[in-house]
Amino acid sequence: MLSMCKEVPWYLDDETGRVYVVGARGAVGFALTVGSEVFEESGRSIVRGTLDYLQGLKMLGVKRIEQVLPTGSSLTVVGEAVKDDIGTIRIQKPQKGPFYVSPKSIDQLVSNLGKWTRWYKYASFGLTIFGVFLITKHAIHYYLERRRRWELRRRVLAAAAKRAGSDNEDSTLKAENGTGTNQDCVMPDLCVICLEQEYNAVFIQL
Repeated sequence: MLSMCKEVPWYLDDETGRVYVVGARGAVGFALTVGSEVFEESGRSIVRGTLDYLQGLKMLGVKRIEQVLPTGSSLTVVGEAVKDDIGTIRIQKPQKGPFYVSPKSIDQLVSNLGKWTRWYKYASFGLTIFGVFLITKHAIHYYLERRRRWELRRRVLAAAAKRAGSDNEDSTLKAENGTGTNQDCVMPDLCVICLEQEYNAVFIQL
């Protein structure tokens, strides 16, 4: 679909001067009244069929929409005012900044922007609280994880020390009794994977 737009030059007049407005269709708050809407089917001809075939498309017709701005409408325009070589003043969209063409008054525009400013303020405050919550949650999780690892390491070291003490006592007993009976070594009863739960399986090398 090919879209084309043509705009008739128009101006604002407040009995003190005349100012042309350029590019109002891209402004915020600008709305026009639809005057007419017509669909015109394209005619069938050899030339049209050949052109459609070469371009790879088929022209169905043209839909024409006319929008009007009634004379005497009250508008508020906020943009960049420039003067050309012959002294004509026009208002256009600035390179940086807002461009408003609205039937509302300047006070209403300022009030509306104030409402949006308050909403943005509340939203930023809420996002700040949410960000602090996420950071605090991550810090608490990191602290608990470090504490859990420290507790597991302490339990493993205590179990290893207990096993070493039991081995020493068994060796002393064997030396005193003069017996060579093999006794089970006291091993830590912790799982070697999670280091937290008691193990319930044993892997034997064949």
